[in-house]
Amino acid sequence: MSDDLIPATEALGERLAQARAAIAPRFIGQEAVVDLALLALLSGGHALLVGLPGMGKTRLVETLARVMGLDWRRIQFTPDLMPADILGSEVLDTDAGGRRHFRFIEGPVFCQLLMADEINRASPRTQSALLQAMQEREVTIAGQHRPLGAPFHVLATQNPIEQEGTYPLPEAQLDRFLMQIDIDYPDRDTERAILIATTGSEEADAAPVFGPAELLAAQALIRRMPVGDSVVQAILDLVRACRPGTAETDKVLSDALSWGPGPRAAQALMLAVRARALLQGRLAPSAEDVAALARPVLSHRMALSFSARARGESLGALIDGVAERITGVAEAA
Repeated sequence: MSDDLIPATEALGERLAQARAAIAPRFIGQEAVVDLALLALLSGGHALLVGLPGMGKTRLVETLARVMGLDWRRIQFTPDLMPADILGSEVLDTDAGGRRHFRFIEGPVFCQLLMADEINRASPRTQSALLQAMQEREVTIAGQHRPLGAPFHVLATQNPIEQEGTYPLPEAQLDRFLMQIDIDYPDRDTERAILIATTGSEEADAAPVFGPAELLAAQALIRRMPVGDSVVQAILDLVRACRPGTAETDKVLSDALSWGPGPRAAQALMLAVRARALLQGRLAPSAEDVAALARPVLSHRMALSFSARARGESLGALIDGVAERITGVAEAA
C-alpha cells in the first residue's frame, strides 16, 4: 500500500462515519440497509431497493441525496410512462425572427442520483431506456450522445408482493444493479423510535457531509485499495460455484439453479468488499466481507430451477450456504 493511501483511507473513513451519523436521525435503525446503500454509492454502482410499501425507501433515498450532496430526481414509474418522460425530448421552437429550430429539454435522468420508484410498473420499452444510462452514463437521443451527470447513480424501488399489472425486470437490466437491498420490517424498539420521531411537530433534518467531487474521489480511492489474493480467490470461487453446469458447481447445487451470475457479479463483489472494509475502518477487505455481501450482490443475478422452487428451497439460504462453504465464515451479517 502506498504511503499516501493510508492517511487518505483513514480520513475517508472518518467522513463516512459522519455521513452515517447524519443519516441515522432521519432513517432510524436498519443500519445494515443504510450501509448497503452507502456501499453501492461508494462502489460507483446502482442499487435495487426491495421492500413493502411504507418501509421508508423514498425517505432513505432522499436522505442519502442530502447527506452525499447530490442533485437528485424522483420518477414514479407507471404503465403509461414513456422513454421520453425519463430521457427528455426535442421540441420545435420559433425565435423572434421567425426561424425554427429544435431545442432539447432534459429529462429527470440528467441528475446525479435518480430514484426510479416502483420500476417494475413501467413497460419494458420504458425500463430499457435506463439500460444505456445505467451502464454507460450517457443517453442517445435523436442520434446524439448526451453525457449524464457525474457521479450518476440509480436507486430503484420495487414492491416484492404486489405483482399484478407489473413488468418484471429482465435479467439484462437486473445485472446492471450492483446489489439488491432487501428492506424488512423493523424490530419493536426501532419501530417505537420511528413512531416518536416522525409524528411530532418537528422532524430531524440531514445536513450535507459529502459533495459530488468528494464522492468521485472516494470511488477512485476505493479502486486503489489492495485486495489480498485469498479474497480474490474467494470471490472467483463463490461466483463460479453459483453457475449451473460448470466444473466448480456441485451436482446438487447445479440442479437447484436455473441460471447464475456472470463476470459483472465478480466485478461488483470486488468493489463492494473494498467499500465495506473502508466503511468498517479497515484498510483491506477480508473473506468475511465476501460472505456478508454474497446475498446482496448475487441474489438478483440468479434464479432457482422449477424443481427447487417446488421443493420450497430459498435462494438466499442457498447463497449463504455456498458463501459459508467457500469463505469459512459461518454467519454473513
